[in-house]
Amino acid sequence: MHTRRLAILSSTLAIVATLFVAACGSSSNNAAATKGCTGKVTGKSTLTAWFHSGTGAERDVITAQVAAFNASQSNVTVKLVLLPEGNYDDQVKAAAASNSLPDILDFDGPLLYNYAWNKDLVPLDNCVTPDLKGDLLQSIVNQGTYANHFYGIGTFDSGLALYARKSLLQKANVRIPTGISDAWSADEFTKALLALQKGGIAKPLDLKLNYGKSEWFSYGFSPVIQSAGGDLINRSDYKTADGALNGAQSVAALTTFQSWFKQGLVNPNTDDKSFINGTAAISWVGHWQFNDYQKAWGSDLALIPLPNFGQGSKTGLGSLQWCITQHAASVDGAWSFINYLMQDQEIQRITTANGAVPSRKSAAAQMPQFSAGGAEYLYIQQLESNAVSRPQT
Repeated sequence: MHTRRLAILSSTLAIVATLFVAACGSSSNNAAATKGCTGKVTGKSTLTAWFHSGTGAERDVITAQVAAFNASQSNVTVKLVLLPEGNYDDQVKAAAASNSLPDILDFDGPLLYNYAWNKDLVPLDNCVTPDLKGDLLQSIVNQGTYANHFYGIGTFDSGLALYARKSLLQKANVRIPTGISDAWSADEFTKALLALQKGGIAKPLDLKLNYGKSEWFSYGFSPVIQSAGGDLINRSDYKTADGALNGAQSVAALTTFQSWFKQGLVNPNTDDKSFINGTAAISWVGHWQFNDYQKAWGSDLALIPLPNFGQGSKTGLGSLQWCITQHAASVDGAWSFINYLMQDQEIQRITTANGAVPSRKSAAAQMPQFSAGGAEYLYIQQLESNAVSRPQT
């Protein structure tokens, strides 16, 4: 059964890589459009902005932000359209196909590249000031760049890590890493899991298998093969996964991953509460679980980098970002709205609501949990140094 789960994972990764290639199309269409910001908003314009309908708190904040922006000046009126999260991407695709995209779009990072390649988006190179770009996390710059042009900018980013209980690790005589540079090796991590199992936690590792066969399998576990030196796709031309997804380094890493299932170390987590109720000692998941886990375990909670499979610990990146479409009635007007959202205080408002990682270093530095030495500072460090973008296809 455990081998079958890994087979599903491997197949899913392969399918995802194939779909990425199919979405890319011909590389002859990657020249950036010349339309961009002039640096001055002229005249009056009414612009439509599509936003995925996320958590209730997130919806409340973006709605309030739009209202505040509209009240702050008289040239630009933004009309916010909240669309259901489940089929948001499909609605964007349909709008692009029918040439009916809104002025401003909010969508997940990996989706940017196909729209940029298809010339649906306005490059933001002359919209984003050097000071703003220099204050962005490196992951935000990486995720928003395609064919040497900057197309998307987010107010927050994502990250992966291991959540663990210090007391259980100490009881099992397991070393607790202090940062990225001393992450557990894959072998050391396996031994830690076995020690926890021997200490009474029957299935100590929560991999969020309850998330199902979604993008979680590729986002959550691609760092396994990337840390080993493999990848989802060959990034020299983005045309094949051969030699990357099925290369010796990837196979070795996934074999180790498979061994955790074979040894009965992986918790099925069917109710999504295994770490909170104590039946799992380590949870492999993202930033979105921090608040719930801290509420459950307080100062006993440790945030630890993902294991190092040979080429250093890696993490995923990429979240929702704002783009301006070629249909925008006023590019400068659209940018004035996005630039409003990129203020430190607005970034802090949205990330307080959704628990995500602030996209600007200056904003993060003002938030205790993300500032140097804070409980979630690891996410900032990772997004600046060892995060790997999903393939640009």
